[in-house]
This record gives sequence, structure tokens and C-alpha cells, in this order.
Amino acid sequence: MASDVSCFLLALLCSASCKVITSLDQMCIEKEANKTYNCENLGLREIPDTLPNTTEILKFSFNFLPAIQNRTFSRLINLTFLDLTRCQINWIHENTFQSHHQLSTLVLTGNPLIFMAETALNGPKTLRHLFLIQTGIPNLEFIPVHNLENLESLHLGSNQISSIKFPKDFPVQNLKVLDFQNNAIHYLSREDMNSLEQATNLSLNFKGNDIKGIEPGAFNSTVYQSLNFGGTSNLSVIFSGLQNSTTQSLWLGSFEDTNDQDISSSMLKGLCEMSVESINLQKHRFSDFTSSTFQCFTRLQELDLTATHLDRLPPGIEGMNVLKKLVLNVNKFDQLCQINAANFPSLTHLYIKGNRKRLHLGAGCLEKLENLQKLDLSHNDIEASDCCNLQLKNLPHLQSLNLSYNEPLGLQSQAFKECPRLEILDLAFTRLHVNAPRSPFQNLHFLKVLNLSHCSLDTSNQGLLAGLPDLRHLDFRGNHFQDGTIQKTNLLQTVGTLEILILSSCDLLSIDQQAFHSLGKMSQVDLSHNSLTCDSIDSFSYLKGIYLNLAANSIRIIPPRLLPVLSQQSTINLSQNPLDCTCSNVRFLTWYKENLQKFEGSEGTVCANPPSLRGLKLSDVELSCGMTATGIFFFIVFLFLLIILLIFVVRYLLRWRYQHI
Repeated sequence: MASDVSCFLLALLCSASCKVITSLDQMCIEKEANKTYNCENLGLREIPDTLPNTTEILKFSFNFLPAIQNRTFSRLINLTFLDLTRCQINWIHENTFQSHHQLSTLVLTGNPLIFMAETALNGPKTLRHLFLIQTGIPNLEFIPVHNLENLESLHLGSNQISSIKFPKDFPVQNLKVLDFQNNAIHYLSREDMNSLEQATNLSLNFKGNDIKGIEPGAFNSTVYQSLNFGGTSNLSVIFSGLQNSTTQSLWLGSFEDTNDQDISSSMLKGLCEMSVESINLQKHRFSDFTSSTFQCFTRLQELDLTATHLDRLPPGIEGMNVLKKLVLNVNKFDQLCQINAANFPSLTHLYIKGNRKRLHLGAGCLEKLENLQKLDLSHNDIEASDCCNLQLKNLPHLQSLNLSYNEPLGLQSQAFKECPRLEILDLAFTRLHVNAPRSPFQNLHFLKVLNLSHCSLDTSNQGLLAGLPDLRHLDFRGNHFQDGTIQKTNLLQTVGTLEILILSSCDLLSIDQQAFHSLGKMSQVDLSHNSLTCDSIDSFSYLKGIYLNLAANSIRIIPPRLLPVLSQQSTINLSQNPLDCTCSNVRFLTWYKENLQKFEGSEGTVCANPPSLRGLKLSDVELSCGMTATGIFFFIVFLFLLIILLIFVVRYLLRWRYQHI
């Protein structure tokens, strides 16, 4: 009889249904309710009716709109940003945007435009940014001039333009960015440039045009924010053409596939005849590189010599007293001392990144740079058994230090005492050997950001992070905790000021319930790409209003007792977890849909079980976990048989009793 009862109970349980109700997704992805929508690459031939009239930002690229007219977007009168990249647009008719008074950015990149009506842009009163990149425009007369008085940036790259002369009535007075890169412009005349004389602090981009000639005085009519002549093979043309001009920034970098002339000291003399604060010469070669090379650089505040094949900087350079920023990335120095830092006493920013040889730091190579604030020595294969006091001697004002992606470094106690004002320290992907019982960071009382990701640290050292009273951001990803567990007592408890903590990819299996109890100021915790289960959620009961990233873990079922812990957080990411979408998880699934505004990564928050629902978004699943008609039938039959059984038992007991009187 017991086996019969078990069979009925099993049948009853099996009869509970898992009914799935899926809602039809909108074709366009809603990024911000009633305001921002992404309709990219959906093969659309018209604007979907599902888009609300209140839409302000619309990304509609990679669809099919061969011609657009005034009725195409007429319903969406609140548009401020419209991206129509590669929609195969050939024709833009009259008054297409006549009702879009608030449109400020229009992107038409990659459309083979044949015709653009004179009144096509009538309507937008605040159109500030217009992108006509790779549209086949042959000249500037193609662009309608009406209603462009407020235009701030015009992007015309990768077209067939050979002259930059604007029509007489083209409004340029508010232009700040004018991009002509990768066109067919080879000569710049004074007449062409005079059409821009009403613009102020303009940034002009001629990258990829290989300028062959500039009429003298062409650039004298206005002051420029930046001039970009990248890819020009003969820089003599540029220096002679820019005599008596004024620009804050001059970009003269080359490219890998450009067959350009080597730079000589005589060629650089043209810089003496112009006013410029920042210059970029990346990927060029110097035919002669002596102290005289710098004689016209004395007014520079920034100099970029990235990938210029340098293995030293000459000693005895004079007059570089105002240089603040020096970039020497991707060169061939053997020793840090080969840059002769004493030549640049006012440096505040120094970048030596990605050196093509192993860089040896030496001792005191930078000690003359007392004003240095930012130093980047990443990706240099630097190796040191005792870092970093001798190497960084006399840098009392250094605020940011990047030593990431280097070879093993040995750290003693107070390893950075020569840089007591550090606020940012990046040691990511550099294996660290801490050779002292006390913290190597203990004197960094101003440190706010510390990146120790993938440093192979000994996490059992409870004092590793001691002495950091102002630390706000700790990136600790890729380091491993013993047994995959963060214990109640751990190295994080000495940094109670933390606001952002990153512990992703640490092979974590569990977290003690009180592991974070001393970190009450945290606003963001990233525990993604671990193997945590729902039990670790208990450790956040002490924290409220945080961004909690638990993506790519091993969370299957979240019991009801943990829902209050999740409810008190501001944003949660549970994507890429093997979530259970059966009745055993129904309380969480119901709560999830009631709190969708809390969740990030909803597209990746999908069911893993049962197999029939695998890959379905949680927001599209609705479970019916009551008994079905079949279940009710089995339940009634079970009750009927139970009553019959009880009657037989009672009759049997009564008969037995009378037989023994």
C-alpha cells in the first residue's frame, strides 16, 4: 500500500505544468524607455510603428532606405540624434527634416548620395554635428547651406573632394571641427583658406591627403586649435606653408605604409617661423638626430616622438624649459637614462610605453624631474628584484605611475616611498614578489586607485593592503584565494574606504557571510567570471545600494530568503549564469520580472534548465506551477482511495476488537 501511495504522489508532482508564455520582442531594442532605440541591421525598409513618438535617439544604421522624404520620420518630431549609416540612401528630398526642430546630430556615413535637396536640412534649428563620411561627395557645393548656422562639426572624410573652398554663403562662423581626411586634396590656396576666416579655434583634419603644396600665407588669417597633416610624405611643404601661422596642436605623424622622407634638422627650422604648442611626429625617421634638432622646439609644451626609431636622446639639449609632456612610446632604448631627462626640467607627463627592447630602469635616471606628475612605463619587459625606490628617486610630486605588463618585480616594505603623493598605481599583469611582511604600499596615504589585477599575489598576506587610508578603487581580478574562498578574516578588511572592488576571474567558489562587513562604503562590486553559487549572496547583506556584478558564475536557484539582500541593491547583473527556470525557482523568477529596472545584461540573463527553455530570456518566461486538470483528477482519485483504505482499516480494527472480547 505504501508503494501505491508513492506512485500517486509521483504522478501528482509530475502533473504540475511549466507553462511558458513568451512575449513578442520589439524589433528595435529599447535602451531608454520612450527615448532611446537601436534598430540597427534589421533589414527594415521603413520606421517601425512600435517606435513611440517620444523617441529622441534613434540608431537606424544598416537598413534599407534608398530615398528619404518628409514623411519618412515625420512622426518622430522629438529626434535629437539620428544615425542612418549605410542605409543605401541615394536621394534626400525637399524638407525631409522640416518638423525636426531639435535634431542636433545627423549621421549619413556610408550612403552613396546622388542628390541632396537644398531644403533637405530645413527644420533643425540646432543642427550641430553632420557626418557625410564616405558618401561620394565631389565638392562642397553638394552640401545644402540652409539652416546650418549653428553647425559645430562637419565630417567629410573618405570622399572625392579636391578643394576645400566653401560656397560664399556657407555659414562657418561656429565651426569647431572640420574633417577632410582621406580625400583628394593636394594643394591649399590662400583663397581656399580665406573661406574659413570667420571660424575661430578651428580643428582642421587633412590626414591621408598627402599635401603637395601650400600657398604662402594661406594659414595666416585665423588661429587654429589643431592642424592634422598626417600621412604627408614631404614635411618641408608643411613647414614652409605654415610660416607665420598659429595653432595649438600640429599633427604630422606618418603611417606604416607611407614612403615618407626622413626628417632633417634643416627641415625642422620651419617650426621657428610659426607658433605651435604641441607637435606629433610619430613613425617618422630622423636623418640626423643631435641637440640642434631641437633648436626650434623651445616653445613646445608637448612633443610626441612615438615609434621614431630612437635609441637615445642627445645630451646638451638647450631651451626646452617649457616642455610639459614628452611621449617616447615604441622606441628602442636600452636604459631609461638614455632619454637624458635633465634636458626637460619642467616635464609633468612622461610616456615610455611599449619599448621594442627590454628597458632597464637604472638608478636615479629621472631624479631631475621633480615636477613629474604622470609616468607610464608599461609594456616594457622591465624586471627588477628590488623596486622601486632607487629607480624612481626624487619624484615627490608623482601622482600616476603605470608599471603594468612588465616582468617580475620584487617589492620591499615602502617600495614607493620616493613617490609619497601617488594617487593612481597600475601594476596589472606584472608578477609581484612581496619580499617583506609589511605592506609595500603602506606610505601611500593619497592613493585612490590601485590596479593589482593578474599579479599572482599571495592573498593569505593579511597586511598586503595595509596603510592605504584613502583607497577608493581596487582592481584585484585574476588573483587567487586559498581554496577558492574569501574568509571572514581577509586582506580586504584593512581598506574600509573602498568604493569599487573588482574580484572577477579569481576562481572563487564561495564568500564568507561576513567577508565584506567592514567595507560599508562600497558602491560597486564585480565578481563576474567566477564559480560562485547563490550562497555567496549572503555576504552582501551588509551592503546597500551597490552595483553588483555576478555575471558568468554558477548560480542556479536563488531561494526566497536571499531576495531581500538583492532588493536592497541598485543594479544587478546575473547574465551568463545557469539559471533554473522551473517551479523550484518560481519566487525568484516572479521577483525578477517585478524588478527588471534593477538588472543589467537582461539579454544574456537566460534559462539554462529545463532544456526546453534553454536560451530563453527570463523576462519572457512565465511559470504556472499550480495543479492542472490531470493533477486534480489524480488528487481526487488519491483521496477516494485513501478514504476507502481508511474505511477498511477501521472495519478491520473493529472486527479484531470484537473477536478478542
